[in-house]
Amino acid sequence: MSTTTSAYNNSAYSDCFEQHGYAVLRGFLSAEEVVRLRHHLDRFIQEVLPERRAVEVYYEDKSRPETCKQIQHLEKHDGCFAGLMFNSRFETLAVELLGEPVRGKNIQYFNKSPDQNISTPPHQDGQYFMLSACRALTMWLAVDAADEETGCLRMQPGSHKHALRTHTRSGTLGFSQFISDYPSDQERLGEIAIPAAPGDLVVHHAKTIHRADANRSPERNRRALGFIYYAASAREDSAAHQAYQQELAEDLSSQGKI
Repeated sequence: MSTTTSAYNNSAYSDCFEQHGYAVLRGFLSAEEVVRLRHHLDRFIQEVLPERRAVEVYYEDKSRPETCKQIQHLEKHDGCFAGLMFNSRFETLAVELLGEPVRGKNIQYFNKSPDQNISTPPHQDGQYFMLSACRALTMWLAVDAADEETGCLRMQPGSHKHALRTHTRSGTLGFSQFISDYPSDQERLGEIAIPAAPGDLVVHHAKTIHRADANRSPERNRRALGFIYYAASAREDSAAHQAYQQELAEDLSSQGKI
């Protein structure tokens, strides 16, 4: 799947990203590219997923494959997704927004299925990354329409300008940490809802507070891909990150989620 060309002037989004902590690029993938991406996702889930490590795949109910909620590291197991992450216009955009070379860390698959009415709790991705200099970003690519009914993203503008907030364990599959004292009334009023059409890209800083409501649709999925890039200057506490992932995997395994 080619991602070598784009009509976007990436620098035009740098000011928005710097000021608000996020930027929205409408139609980042064309309708044709979205169709091809859906085909690759279907193939991956049918053919590659059965061979994946259990700790990288999360299910609401492991006995029901259709409840697959999250898949980690698509780029490590499929050339199509590696091509999206590396030497692509996604990477070029990450370099532009962070202002330095980047390291592609993960492509994640997310789905909010119509029969799982669970919200995404307020959090900052930097809490999971464990970086000494929290210079990183996440790109959220809509595969299906994300709106008020299916649970679009909600951003807290300017929250990236402050330190990471205190997080605690959430009990929510795929989002194990959340900001327990959010939202205050002022923060709730300041939230920005970001409906997205298939192919739209939402990019946010690792310290930007965001959340999403549950999927209330009786029939529509809300699938998305998440691209994570670290700035070259960011330093990861690999030991702490690995220890937390091991602890989380043990918890999810005991609950029958992986």
